[in-house]
Amino acid sequence: MRGLSGQTLFLGAVVTAALLVAGYLLFVPLEHSAAPPSETVSKFTLDEILERGGFDGREAFEYLKQLCAIGPRPSGSAGMVAQQKLITDHFKRLGAQVSFQEFRERHPQDGSLVPMANMIVQWHPERTERILLCTHYDTRPVPDEDQQNPKGVFIGANDGASGVAVLMELGKGMPKLENKYGVDFVLFDAEEFVFRKGTSWADRGDPMFLGAKHFAEEYITQPPPYKYRWGVLLDMVGGENIQLHKEGNSVAWRDTRPLVDNIWGVAYKLGVREFIPRVKDDIEDDHLRLHDIGKIPTCDIIDFSGYRRYWHTQQDTPAHCSPLALAKVGWVMLEWLKQAK
Repeated sequence: MRGLSGQTLFLGAVVTAALLVAGYLLFVPLEHSAAPPSETVSKFTLDEILERGGFDGREAFEYLKQLCAIGPRPSGSAGMVAQQKLITDHFKRLGAQVSFQEFRERHPQDGSLVPMANMIVQWHPERTERILLCTHYDTRPVPDEDQQNPKGVFIGANDGASGVAVLMELGKGMPKLENKYGVDFVLFDAEEFVFRKGTSWADRGDPMFLGAKHFAEEYITQPPPYKYRWGVLLDMVGGENIQLHKEGNSVAWRDTRPLVDNIWGVAYKLGVREFIPRVKDDIEDDHLRLHDIGKIPTCDIIDFSGYRRYWHTQQDTPAHCSPLALAKVGWVMLEWLKQAK
């Protein structure tokens, strides 16, 4: 996930400068302002969500920790291979069909071909109308935003493992899902196989979203015997103090706007206030490739601004993630799937 668009970054810089000045004048440390306002925090406990919605945030958090215990999981690495085995075994135990969409991309540093694979997990494969739930499962090679050690170890608890953890727990409810849609979980590789960051908006650095691009191109050039009605991307959905504003592109696109309204409407009915019905950021993420290339109406559920301090740093660890955040996102997704139209 590249982050904010150029326009959003410019506006964000202006706002940030104003906040810095205000913080200096008022002698208030800005880092203490990160707590979300009370009207955007729901008071559900893990047990209440489990009882009411059937989604176990504790179990999801255990999956997140298991993934992080593997260590870094960048594309083509031993960590990625170990992660693929863990996730495959999990979903097969739940009765899903698991396959890999393999491809290769050149390493941006030495030009070698790196083996990569999108993981496709199918529920009710006989259904020809389907919903795509997706996330990326690779981690950035290094924590290049870390002020202390930008070439250190990047675990990717929120930015990499959180979406996978939600899907791993969500899989338990898929065999008995009763609606007309089949559901595919797709885990994208090489979302951020990045070694060189761009220095300007004209120089974007190493290409990103390679797995989503490959998936979308295959979907168009070699159409499967089914069609995706909706797509939902989960990215950075496990952070403490999670705040999920509507993503700008997802709202701007006419074909995805009803999807966004529907999901946030489900959250409103459930009382999950962390789904905030206002647009905040325009995010460059895998959903752009799915929408623009694959023509799949796909929205992005992401908390970028709220987790910005840990993004692409060594501090993106389970210690800064929350089982309650995973539970709230998983509950909303499960309820939305039950009533998707």
